[in-house]
Amino acid sequence: MGSKLIILLVIILGVIAIAQLVRVNELTAKHSGRREEDIPHRDNIFNANMMLAFMIFFYASFIWLMLKYGYTGMGPAASTHGVETDWLLNLNFIIIIAVFFLTNTLLFGFAWKYVKRPGVKAFYYPHNNKLEMIWTVIPAAVLAVIIILGLRTWNDITGEADPEAENVELFSYQFGWTARYAGMNNVLGEFDYKLTTADNQYALKTRENIELSLQKMLVGGPGEEGIQMIEDKLNDESVIMAQADRKKLQIELSRKERMVRLLEQMALTYNDSIDDLVNDDVILGDSLVLLVGQKYNFAMRSKDVIHSAYFPHFRAQMNTVPGMTTYFKLQPIYTTSEMKDIMEDEKFEYVLMCNKICGGSHYKMKMAVTVLGPEEYLNWQKTKTTYDGSAWLNFDDKERAAKEAELLEKYQAIAATVAQ
Repeated sequence: MGSKLIILLVIILGVIAIAQLVRVNELTAKHSGRREEDIPHRDNIFNANMMLAFMIFFYASFIWLMLKYGYTGMGPAASTHGVETDWLLNLNFIIIIAVFFLTNTLLFGFAWKYVKRPGVKAFYYPHNNKLEMIWTVIPAAVLAVIIILGLRTWNDITGEADPEAENVELFSYQFGWTARYAGMNNVLGEFDYKLTTADNQYALKTRENIELSLQKMLVGGPGEEGIQMIEDKLNDESVIMAQADRKKLQIELSRKERMVRLLEQMALTYNDSIDDLVNDDVILGDSLVLLVGQKYNFAMRSKDVIHSAYFPHFRAQMNTVPGMTTYFKLQPIYTTSEMKDIMEDEKFEYVLMCNKICGGSHYKMKMAVTVLGPEEYLNWQKTKTTYDGSAWLNFDDKERAAKEAELLEKYQAIAATVAQ
């Protein structure tokens, strides 16, 4: 508290001292009979030299800040498109810094060189078409190059995925992430928001989930009233209810009746073979595990508000928006173990974060990401089960060894595509 008071007093005294110096300067000028616009030559020379000194100090400060804080400590880009993104960012920095030094050198250099001197009249130079053309065409051409390269990179990240890419869904909600792998068939099961219940938080589309949602609408469940209960309340003449409460119940009844009609239509047209797509999926709520070198096609959706899937080390980010699915591609090039060596940090871990302020607990909306080599990834797959409870690598005992050897060979070939 004492140190803060001293700092405050120093600031106040400094302001008072500057004000007094300004006052002394005004009185001196008044006493000498000099008009306010009549600046002594020595003051002009002093100001010109200060411009030059400030330019040197300005540049030195900028260079020091860039060397000390210019790198964020995230290490090299850990994905293929991240490398390209970093190259594009560095190109932008080179252009911006070059323009920064050029324009400021001209600004401060001209202020120093063309200081007002006694008897020298300023040259009136109002217009030059050639200069106008130069500082219009050159910036426009540079911006066009930056925009074209940026669009090319963006289209590459968000364009159609390669057929060999593995499909993974990232499901966001306040305040967490869930990863859903497409399973061995590499096709993600369908979903529909109307199927969202406490037992089916991801709104996955199966015959059983359709029936459960219908039952919830009709009968209700824990903490939720069904159509039957609402109708009983509205028709019970012994219950005295405020007009506003009755109106609220009627609106809720209308909503649930409309939802029941939609669910019944869904049940009538539903093909039971769609169940297989969901049952083969693998859902993880604790971490996202990736294979080094594997191309991934991430499909993202949100349960509640806009979130933003941000992989800082992969240089990847995409908003997750309620009511729509967004996509981006990713190919990790370093395992977690390799990045620990590169970063010289045994505690290093990849992370998935939310980069959109989405509520009170936004700060802790994170998910651990692990990138494994072929053998570790295959062993991890063996420990996971699918949506219907069967093993992820669901092979008969007779063919298990052969299938696992085939998968390992495939994963090794994938990892070799990015081997350094």
